[in-house]
Amino acid sequence: MRFRKWKNNMISAVTQNKHLVIITGPTASGKTGLAIGLAKQLDTEIINADSRQVYREMVIGTAAPDAQQLSQVKHHLIGHKSVTDTYNASMYEFEVLDLLEKLFMEKQIVMMTGGSGLYIDAVCKGIDDLPAVDPAIRAQLREFYRISGMEGIRSKLEHADPEYYRKADLNNPKRILKALEIYEKTGRPYSSFLTGREKHRPFTTIKIGLEVERKALYDRINRRVDEMISSGLVEEVRSLYPYKDRNALHTLGYKEMFEYLDDRISLEEAIDLIRRHTRQYARRQLTWFRRDQAIKWFAPDHTMEILNYISMSVGR
Repeated sequence: MRFRKWKNNMISAVTQNKHLVIITGPTASGKTGLAIGLAKQLDTEIINADSRQVYREMVIGTAAPDAQQLSQVKHHLIGHKSVTDTYNASMYEFEVLDLLEKLFMEKQIVMMTGGSGLYIDAVCKGIDDLPAVDPAIRAQLREFYRISGMEGIRSKLEHADPEYYRKADLNNPKRILKALEIYEKTGRPYSSFLTGREKHRPFTTIKIGLEVERKALYDRINRRVDEMISSGLVEEVRSLYPYKDRNALHTLGYKEMFEYLDDRISLEEAIDLIRRHTRQYARRQLTWFRRDQAIKWFAPDHTMEILNYISMSVGR
């Protein structure tokens, strides 16, 4: 009864303004469950903001919502692409803006949830228009990375684009390779394409971050990895082995299992690496999100406090 009264008061307070409520935070922090509960209370739908859950073949390793969760609230942009498709943040930005235009015709509030900071920023702020990359250049650079490792591509980036090198995440090979791809394609530094200008959006964003004490978060991550293994992660990755060189599969959980399937490491070593790399990924996510002063942080189980915060934000 309290929730129904709260929801009615909240919806009546909204006039012409449209609001995109974003639930984000590190992996395994409880974003999916919270977003589903909030969306049910707000009578709205959820847009996925996880860059890996867009691929239909990658379910277990991305912790995508299961059938029971998907049946509770309508979700968008989950499993709508194949690992053989080309997809990036710019394409995601276009798809989400087109989707929001339609959803806002019926909804005052739409929810988005996920931990891909670049994808969230693409929707909230827009991203710079970058030239398409030649697949041959991408293949050459990936081969260079395979042979020379992180030090090789870091050195190449420092020479090609010292400005971006100074601010880039030098532990993220995907970002480094992307910058090198643009440079090799155009002859111009990647940094020269980054204007940093935010694009106007015809809606207001409300950003909510989920904060979990580090030890508890690491325990959640370890349990999630164990659940992935028991749910059939090895079999899922084995089914994707013919596509192991696809960009979508150069990612956490899959690359470690490919090493196991290639007899380079044991299954136990692969599982341990997934746990360790996931913890490192969670730290990188938090570093990214902490830079955004617009995010209001809550514990995952503080549902009523989050609802009140949304209510106050919408009622301004």
